[in-house]
Amino acid sequence: MIGGFANIFKIPELKRRILFTLALLIVYRVGVQVPTPGVDSTALASIFAAAKGTLLGLVDMFSGGALERLSVFALGIMPYISASIILQLLTVVVPHLEQLKKEGEAGRKKITQYTRYGTVVLSIIQGLGIAVGLETMTAPGGAAVVLAPGWGFRLMTVITLTAGTAFIMWLGEQITERGIGNGISLIIFTGIVCRMPVAIGRTFQLLSTGEISIFLVIVLIVMMVAVVGVIIFVEQGQRRISVQYAKRVVGRRMYGGQSTHLPLKINSAGVIPPIFASSIIMFPATIASFINVPWMKTIADALMPGQVLYELIFVGFIIFFCYFYTAVTFNPTDVADNMKKAGGFIPGIRPGRRTAEHIDRVLSRITLGGALYVSVICVLPSILISQFNVPFYFGGTALLIVVGVAIDTISQIESHMLTRHYEGFLKGGAGRIRGRH
Repeated sequence: MIGGFANIFKIPELKRRILFTLALLIVYRVGVQVPTPGVDSTALASIFAAAKGTLLGLVDMFSGGALERLSVFALGIMPYISASIILQLLTVVVPHLEQLKKEGEAGRKKITQYTRYGTVVLSIIQGLGIAVGLETMTAPGGAAVVLAPGWGFRLMTVITLTAGTAFIMWLGEQITERGIGNGISLIIFTGIVCRMPVAIGRTFQLLSTGEISIFLVIVLIVMMVAVVGVIIFVEQGQRRISVQYAKRVVGRRMYGGQSTHLPLKINSAGVIPPIFASSIIMFPATIASFINVPWMKTIADALMPGQVLYELIFVGFIIFFCYFYTAVTFNPTDVADNMKKAGGFIPGIRPGRRTAEHIDRVLSRITLGGALYVSVICVLPSILISQFNVPFYFGGTALLIVVGVAIDTISQIESHMLTRHYEGFLKGGAGRIRGRH
């Protein structure tokens, strides 16, 4: 493996791509530290300290702590992700978008352009909402968050946050095009990973003061390693459906007759279900936390991570979105039709409608397994936080993102190395990391 890393710098193009990626990620982290004018950062930090487990805490996690500081990158890449997901869902119901999806590269560029427009619109809406919300906020000590409220502050905040999100989107696209890995995913990955040193430092501080035991820290480390291992194993897991292609004679040559397989990922929906589920559940909790009504406070407390009601609703939403997103992104009928046109068939299954029904049946079963796996990964950390008072964020969603992005990036680096006949990170074809296709 050490030799594989050493080979990276022997390939000029790969070296250039990695350095370019690192440079843009550093630019992103520098931007996170630049504050938006007109905000009392101390008062805002005290509010976020009390907002852990709400939608604010979730968005702050994906922004890498930028929202807590209200930096120019406070919105992070969430508007872009939301716009992308909305466009993907609309391709099912809007014929024009569905046609663009089938037009190949030209259609993909058009959808990307629509996604950019949607990102700007969502950023403006969210930026205005944040500006108005900040004007009504006060710290636990009574200090106002906004120093000079009014439309001047609102307009400045909207322009600043929208420009920041647009710049992050541009950074992500540049990384994807000229760097290594998926730019948007790497930006989220960087935001999550950069907060780990602070969390580890706090843990050691609590350990030195005797507030937690060394035994708890060891158990926590072992569990984290075990969970990461399970994520790596399952994320690379596939259910392979055997496909046989019939022989055909063209002139004096015989073509086809080979056996292949149709790979179906166990977790084909990725991290979209827990992100959607967390956002939906935490939204009422976040709204209730700003309303000083007893029964609203009761609802907010019941919908906090670690509570029984929250966990049950969370698991239900994860299962629902796993099936929903898989149905949107994978169409068994189209796969069966393409297979039939290419002369392929599943042994023992008639081509066409029967093949589509068989693929759909297999996909439904493995999606249930994938949904349960995602549920366990996401629920276990919140139980640890609430029941054992784990001193830092051990989020399942964050772990899924970090491990998934790491697998994808390593896969791309290894592909570059192997295509140029260099030894990869892992020896042997069976041990190579497969990307998430």
